[in-house]
Order: sequence, then C-alpha cells, then structure tokens
Amino acid sequence: QVQLVESGGGSVQTGGSLRLSCAVSGFTYNTYCMGWFRQAPGKEREEVASIDSDGITSYADSVKGRFTISQDNAKNTLYLQMNSLKSDDTAMYFCAADHEVCGSDFAYWGRGTQVTVSS
Repeated sequence: QVQLVESGGGSVQTGGSLRLSCAVSGFTYNTYCMGWFRQAPGKEREEVASIDSDGITSYADSVKGRFTISQDNAKNTLYLQMNSLKSDDTAMYFCAADHEVCGSDFAYWGRGTQVTVSS
C-alpha cells in the first residue's frame, strides 16, 4: 500500500524559509513522477513543483528561484525547500506520486501540511 506523509509545515514570517518533507512508502517504480501541490482557501489546487525518475524538475512560475524540489531515494523522502516566503505562499501543501511520466494525473496523495506566512 502506497503511503505519503508530509511534515515540516508551520508558521513563518515573510521572507523566511521552511523545508517540507514527504515520507514515501510502498512505492517502488523505476519510472515515476513526484510533485508538490498547494491549495489555499477559496482557490484551486496548484502544482508547485515536480521531479521525475531522471531527476528532471519543473516549477510553477510563482515559485521559480525560491523553491527547490529534491529527493533522497535512500530515505524514500521527497523535499520542498521554500525560501523567501511570501504571504501568497500560505496554503495547505500536498505531496503526490505516480508511476507514469510527469504530466499525467497523480494516483497517490498525502494528507497535506499547512504553511502559513505572515508579516
């Protein structure tokens, strides 16, 4: 059974940093895509960043240069380093995984971790 569990969310001031982690279990595929999404109240879910099994990354324009997605395969963990945080980054953040190339729908989702950025 595939499980994704996010952690690392919290409250931070504008300009601060947070690192989100996503512990992945039961997911063993040679080809995959993993991603971070976020959803703020009243807004649609937004894909923030993704990384595939070749290590190719992709970012939403709103976070380019500030966020970095990475993975530690030895620890089965996905990360999202978030720097220079803005109030617009306030949202529930979810990690997701799929055993297809990036661009397909994600089959597996975590429950999310809240990030709140205040001035």
